[in-house]
Amino acid sequence: MYTNAKVITHSDGSIRELISDFIGIEVINPVQVSATGMEPEQLNRDYGMDLAFWGGIDTQHVLPFGTAADVANAVRGRRDDLGRGGGFVQASVHNLQSEVPPENIVAMFETALGR
Repeated sequence: MYTNAKVITHSDGSIRELISDFIGIEVINPVQVSATGMEPEQLNRDYGMDLAFWGGIDTQHVLPFGTAADVANAVRGRRDDLGRGGGFVQASVHNLQSEVPPENIVAMFETALGR
C-alpha cells in the first residue's frame, strides 16, 4: 500500500443499482435520501459493513421548507439509520441554498452536536 488515503466517490441521485460496484471505495457522498431506492435504513442494512455514508439531511424539502423541529427529527433519524454501526458523516445532502432559513441551519448543527 502506498497511502492511507480514503477514497470518496460523489454521485447524486438514485445510485442504488450501482452501489455494489462501489465496494472498495470507503465513502459514498452524498446519500440523497429523497431519491428512489435511497432509503437510509436499507442502505445501511445492505452496505453499511462495506461503506461509509456522507450526507442524508435533505436539501430539497426538509432544510428549505421544513420547520426547525422537522430538521432536528431528520438529523436524529439519519444518525439512527445511516449512523448505526458507524461509518457516517452527518451532513446535508448538498450545499445549502439561499432559501434555507437560518433557524433550520442552526437546528441541523445543534441537533448533530447533541444539544
